[in-house]
Amino acid sequence: MDPARSLLPPLSRTLVLVGHGMVGQRFLEALAERGTTATHRVVVFAEEPRPAYDRVQLTSYFSGRTPDELSVTDTGFLAEHGIELHLADPVEHIDRKARTVTSRAGRTLTYDTLVLATGSAPFVPPVPGRDAPGCFVYRTVEDVLAIEAYARAGATTGAVVGGGLLGLEAAGALQGLGLGTHVVEFAPRLMPAQVDEGGGAALLRTLTGRGLTVHTGTGTQEILTDGADNTGGTGAVRGMRLSDGTELDVDLVVFSAGVRARDQLARECGLAVGERGGVVVDERCRTGDPRVYAIGECAQAADGRVYGLVAPGYEMAQTAAAAIAAHDATAASTTVFTGADTSTKLKLLGVDVASFGDAHGAAEGCLDVAYADSRSGTYKKLVVDADGTLLGGVLVGDTEAYGTLRALTGSVPPTPAEQLVLPAGAGAAPALGPEALPGDAVVCNCHNVTKDAVQACATLTEVKKCTKAGTGCGSCVRLIGQLLPESGDTGLCGCFPQTRQELYEIVRTLRIASYRELLDRHGREGARGGEGCETCKPAVASVIASLASAIGADGYVLDGEQAALQDTNDHFLANLQKNGSYSVVPRIPGGEITPDKLIVIGEVAREFGLYTKITGGQRIDLFGARVEQLPRIWARLVAAGFESGHAYGKALRTVKSCVGRTWCRYGVQDSVRMAIDLELRYRGLRAPHKLKSAVSGCARECAEARSKDFGVIATAGGWNLYVGGNGGAAPRHADLLAQDLDDAGLVRLVDRFLMFYIRTADRLERTSAWLERIDGGLDHVRDVVVHDSLGLCAELEALMADHVTHYRDEWAETLADPERLARFVSFVNAPEAPDPLVAFVPERGQIKPDLPLLTLRPPAPAPTPALEGATSR
Repeated sequence: MDPARSLLPPLSRTLVLVGHGMVGQRFLEALAERGTTATHRVVVFAEEPRPAYDRVQLTSYFSGRTPDELSVTDTGFLAEHGIELHLADPVEHIDRKARTVTSRAGRTLTYDTLVLATGSAPFVPPVPGRDAPGCFVYRTVEDVLAIEAYARAGATTGAVVGGGLLGLEAAGALQGLGLGTHVVEFAPRLMPAQVDEGGGAALLRTLTGRGLTVHTGTGTQEILTDGADNTGGTGAVRGMRLSDGTELDVDLVVFSAGVRARDQLARECGLAVGERGGVVVDERCRTGDPRVYAIGECAQAADGRVYGLVAPGYEMAQTAAAAIAAHDATAASTTVFTGADTSTKLKLLGVDVASFGDAHGAAEGCLDVAYADSRSGTYKKLVVDADGTLLGGVLVGDTEAYGTLRALTGSVPPTPAEQLVLPAGAGAAPALGPEALPGDAVVCNCHNVTKDAVQACATLTEVKKCTKAGTGCGSCVRLIGQLLPESGDTGLCGCFPQTRQELYEIVRTLRIASYRELLDRHGREGARGGEGCETCKPAVASVIASLASAIGADGYVLDGEQAALQDTNDHFLANLQKNGSYSVVPRIPGGEITPDKLIVIGEVAREFGLYTKITGGQRIDLFGARVEQLPRIWARLVAAGFESGHAYGKALRTVKSCVGRTWCRYGVQDSVRMAIDLELRYRGLRAPHKLKSAVSGCARECAEARSKDFGVIATAGGWNLYVGGNGGAAPRHADLLAQDLDDAGLVRLVDRFLMFYIRTADRLERTSAWLERIDGGLDHVRDVVVHDSLGLCAELEALMADHVTHYRDEWAETLADPERLARFVSFVNAPEAPDPLVAFVPERGQIKPDLPLLTLRPPAPAPTPALEGATSR
């Protein structure tokens, strides 16, 4: 809690929030913005065991994002505003007469104001067998984890009941798990709520071409099971029968046939609910009880609709917070919610889909203007009235113009609709730019931010901080970038007018080894002599580090000025974890390790009580280390021959490998040796973003090299080199750059490719995004690094040779310098001992370490329980 709060009068009013999803968290932020958290005790009861997370991005878990990375909750924010959060403890009873709520754990609390944000629950059709093992819903992180565990246990084919937005998300998840996948949709087309018949047809053609089996116009009649009996049956799913008589051979079923408002609490305490569900609220989100509000998917808005999208939920959160703040000030709130834009833009199984406004053409007398290309899977339809006013539209396959078209809805575009849907070269008008938008056009629907509000800011970071635009669904970020001041300005940030690529060339050519010198000599006039910003400092630090040997700079990232520029993880050469501890990740090139080194890792983990995890990158991570323990841990590891794995840096992480021809009967080359050689060559190489690689010993591709930034696959004639892959949040298969290379030729091309990427990429741009953005794409990169079309190859090779020659292990350097070691303390006033208010909390098999782990527990007697899991470094 903020110490300043202790100076305030005792909180005399209590606000209880039931539910802590995305809308609930936005409501808390809106309360804080209006100062209500300073006058109320705010208590939140959450049903799930984790704070609010981005449910919209749930499927990205299968692309490598962890549940923690999906979080939208800043525990520091909760602590600062004194908000009490009770996880896994939902409210089970409301007594409106006594104004109390009672939770599952038996907590009873009296409220002055009650806000319901209980969201919605998946609808599961009442079909026989729906409760059998192997049947799931797709709504929460726990659902996703359960589906993954069941699939990994041996499932081969899955079916999703429901072909709407969430159903296709679930289908993508099953495909990501390697399952053959069916989608069963009762409506005659996919995504019936978002797209029309033409859009549904284009979507169907594209998805079936990507391996999905789709059944439309039919329902689920029965889930078939193997029967639970004495013959060994388990009662698990073995198939499903459709209403048209078709039987599908599946062993996993996901129900995603829509959602229903979770309004049971409201029903039980006598609040009015809509005919089709949802707590009835007025335009200020108040129920029939003036002390009770409802927001998000559990509420039926004043227009009679229950909204199932995050943007309307955010608007309702803002509305309720404004009404509560106004009531406290004995004034009427001017913020009302009478309806919302249900525009949607998303990527489903790699297909871009968007709809906005009156997408289905329901307005009387409206006209459709459509373009379809079944070969490319492109479909565009705009709905206009007789005067040419844009009413809405559907876009499938090409959603480039979505942001501008959505913002122009309700006005007459400067270009006829017929020309807006045509492809380039077929009579299309020039693409509409941001200048076509009026100042009051809403750019970010999630937070209702206009073009004028965006253009009052200087950078995207400032836009997000001041307006929250771009922090919701993210579909507006591209348009925001085009709207920022100084049209055409491609500068890195408000401090530098140059791009990262241009700054790289300035640093390299002028041998500038200091951020301060670079800012003073080449920064924007208003930024010179200043402190810089959080965008350019780590970006310039990365440039200087990647060129250190070439420009005569000290390559150690924590010396002098460099230390103040680094990202959070680089400050202590370790990855900061959510509980305030750090991870230790020694390098294990190619995944090859001796028994002696394995023993050392085990001994270190046991001595310091660290949680150990064998990762997908073929190394062993150790979690739970405190800052002051890091040097002692690394002293043991360095003495045993380990070095930093750079898991904390924007640098090379790992080069994964299969066992290759040494052991595998299919291997045609020594993939382990090549992986080790590449990892040791490029270790410590600082780049715009992290780098991952892999080497497969044959075309069976067990190392998954084509999902890496650069991947190598063995052939009978040598090595094939693939570049620009990414297995992360936006998966992309790498492209073939060159084939049948010998060892020296392979290394030479990788040297050139990496240095060309480092030289020309934007900050935080993965090779996959860089390859798609750079003019000429793969062909241009091939011309440069293979055919030396720009005459740069000798220089690129020399830069890499400099890096290899001057590489030094950061942890070995740190241990050899007492001044550098002095920074590794948790508390400057108690460098040798932990804080007395700190208690050790074991995680997943951790044993008690020599000193307790830093997990805060509040001093007694505390009037407000501390947030579970709150920690301190």
